[in-house]
Amino acid sequence: MEHFDAVIVGAGPAGLSAALVLGGGRRKVLLLDGGPSRNVRATAAHGVFTRDCTPPGDLKRLGLADLAPYDVTVLSSVAREIRPAVNAAGDGFTVQVEQNWYFARRVLFATGVRDVLPGIPGLRERWGKLVHHCPYCDGWPNRQAKLAVLGSHQEGHHLALSVRAWSDHVTLLTDGPDELTPVQRADLQKLDIDLVDTRIRRMTGTDTITAHFEDRTTRTFDAIFLNPTQTQNSTLPAALGCELNDKSRVVVNENGMTSVRGVWAAGDMTGAPQYIISAAASGHTAAVSLNTTLIHENVRAEGAAFHKSPDEEKGVGEA
Repeated sequence: MEHFDAVIVGAGPAGLSAALVLGGGRRKVLLLDGGPSRNVRATAAHGVFTRDCTPPGDLKRLGLADLAPYDVTVLSSVAREIRPAVNAAGDGFTVQVEQNWYFARRVLFATGVRDVLPGIPGLRERWGKLVHHCPYCDGWPNRQAKLAVLGSHQEGHHLALSVRAWSDHVTLLTDGPDELTPVQRADLQKLDIDLVDTRIRRMTGTDTITAHFEDRTTRTFDAIFLNPTQTQNSTLPAALGCELNDKSRVVVNENGMTSVRGVWAAGDMTGAPQYIISAAASGHTAAVSLNTTLIHENVRAEGAAFHKSPDEEKGVGEA
């Protein structure tokens, strides 16, 4: 069984960033690339420092290429199972990849989330092209365009008011009874945001997107924004015992540590701000924390220790 200092499950921005940090820390790393990133259907990534408007696939290729100088093994496979290792020290993990097993002293999950889109026929086919999640990612290309927001309740109201910052031409589609408060409806009127509460039968279009309603009317927009429901992309964190919150996000501390000793998580799966640059930053933070625990463990194994200053909080820097 080949041994690694860390296994990183997921090779999106968070996982690639973590692999870069750990590789530069002289760690032997196994990076499991389970397939395309969540944003693979998007034409370009926006708001990414020095890489604005780069297609997500190109960003991933650049990130993988950056790992070449380091002791990082990349496998285009998913982890099938992760178990606490059974050994004298009582720490570490065994990881099954296809039919092979590997040992890792630490685990870092960067498996992301899966978007659960509304079941409107034709919407999924336009996801990432004409239907978007984040105005910070796709607002600029659609500035002053004819936009729609799909949603109701507080979320639809909030997103419609936010998208209004990118365009003066915004319509809120609630796909049925709007369930808005009188105050929220008044907000829409004050900002000239049209409200359509008719059920949507389907969506069509190639360069623009047309909503076909149950009353046989149609409306055409340049793009639609929505906040989809999300679920964990992997069941492995929960199976390993990592705590999840009421939104099914993996609970971590400020350094990316989960509730399971020796396990970290980074990126969208933790509920962090869902931007490429934020995911990469959280992967960096988690990797530094993970590596720090390895440093302390190695120093203790040599019979030395990091001595705390009198005013240092208990447990700082320890795994």
